[in-house]
Amino acid sequence: MLPKGANLQKIHNGNRTYAITPHLPGGFIKPDVLRKYADIAEKYHGVLKLTSAQRVMITGLKAEDIDKIWEELGMQPAMGFANCVRSIKICPGNIFCKRGKQDSIKLGMELDKLYHKKEMPSRMKFGVAGCANSCSEVHVKDIGVMGSDIGWDIYVGGTAGAHPRLSDLLIEGLEYDEVIRIVDVIVTYYQKNADIERMGQFIDRVGFKKFRADVLAAFYQGVSQTTEPLVPQSAEGKVLVPVAGGLTEGTLVFGDKITEESVISDIIRVYPQTVPVFRSFGMGCLGCPSATGEALEKAAGIHGLDVKEILAGLNKVI
Repeated sequence: MLPKGANLQKIHNGNRTYAITPHLPGGFIKPDVLRKYADIAEKYHGVLKLTSAQRVMITGLKAEDIDKIWEELGMQPAMGFANCVRSIKICPGNIFCKRGKQDSIKLGMELDKLYHKKEMPSRMKFGVAGCANSCSEVHVKDIGVMGSDIGWDIYVGGTAGAHPRLSDLLIEGLEYDEVIRIVDVIVTYYQKNADIERMGQFIDRVGFKKFRADVLAAFYQGVSQTTEPLVPQSAEGKVLVPVAGGLTEGTLVFGDKITEESVISDIIRVYPQTVPVFRSFGMGCLGCPSATGEALEKAAGIHGLDVKEILAGLNKVI
């Protein structure tokens, strides 16, 4: 069983090491908390690693120490789904930076409060930048917000990783309250219409023209998006269109049993009811291009899991 609030980092000579990554909104941390991180890492022979999501990871930990570490940090374990809002990256903005055009900290903290760990069809990352220098990498975030002299510009569909995609400009010159509202519209539309795919893959599948028209119509009307899903969600008898983004396409179709050779992206598209089973095993591979294109046997090995045990759980629900 995976320790609560921890990720398996490495299996070496049969020994497993884990990491925890407490949430730090905006990457801000008080000096006394930072000292506590250092003391705990030293005490439990861990290593501190600054992450690209503006957090501090404590890695190299033993499973039996995880609960004690969370207790000593005085924090609840950082729990969440694999497919959720993973991070809201925030630049210093006009509060701390001479080039900042807008208050990215205020807006970013509000978005963090509203969306961090909120469940999504796939993983999602936000970026909030106070100017066009885009220090929070707006153009490679699922939802990016960039400050200008006249307000905020909204970008959608960016991603880095194995299959990088630059974001598309959705709308320019919004005020603070309008940003909060349009992000709600974007997220709602994505939740209701996307399959297990990143925002950019979803946009490429339905077309940016339609995505933009639907989102802006809902935004200007001031109502939530309520259209039916744009594609069948793994309907019986359907030959499913491969997920965009270069994932490996397997041969699994509805009615087939899942085997060790079945590709994870196929399994979760043909049998979406298997998603909770993957989660129960602590597999953070849903929506991750480097993992969903793998055969189940390979993914199980990486996670140090018994593939036969996973197979039994998966085939039980189909």
